[in-house]
Amino acid sequence: MDPLIDRARAFPQRIGDTGRELTGLAAGQAPQALFITCSDSRVVPALITNADPGDLFELRTAGNIVPAYRDDLATGETATIEYAVEVLGVRDIVVCGHSHCGAVGAVVRGEDLSVVPAVRAWLRQADRAELGGDGADVFDPTVAGPVQRHVLTQLDRLRGYPAVLRRLREGGIRLHGWFYEIHTGLVLAHRPDTGLFVPL
Repeated sequence: MDPLIDRARAFPQRIGDTGRELTGLAAGQAPQALFITCSDSRVVPALITNADPGDLFELRTAGNIVPAYRDDLATGETATIEYAVEVLGVRDIVVCGHSHCGAVGAVVRGEDLSVVPAVRAWLRQADRAELGGDGADVFDPTVAGPVQRHVLTQLDRLRGYPAVLRRLREGGIRLHGWFYEIHTGLVLAHRPDTGLFVPL
């Protein structure tokens, strides 16, 4: 923890050395996009996109899961998405999965998660059959195919959110599916016209 504390103490100097100005952020935020990704510590949205403070409104969940919308159940994920769309007016939503994802890998391989019951319950929202939890995918450490299919499922779930659906119909928002390769730094984006994930 000490290195993190030391870097936090030095942050005002470090950010000042870059020439970035933070004082304007006190007046409010106007992020360019809502970035939904995994809680994995190896995935750093601002680093991947070279974003400045205020550019991204982030939602991080285990396995970048977007829960299905329910009007009778308020969750932190639902509130974050609703706020980003209705209040902040983001024009883009990115769902970014990543290689070597422990959450998707656990689902695909049918791992025993009894020691982490909350994680097991959360991951029930990911359908093993839908992810392709058979064949070569089980042995692929990157779980690239299952993660990419999982990203598309989360995009479909976003379309079930009333605020997102309304903005889509108005042409006021765009949805993007990304796949980040941890071992290379490469970012792939889903192309709806071909159904493929290709380099940005």
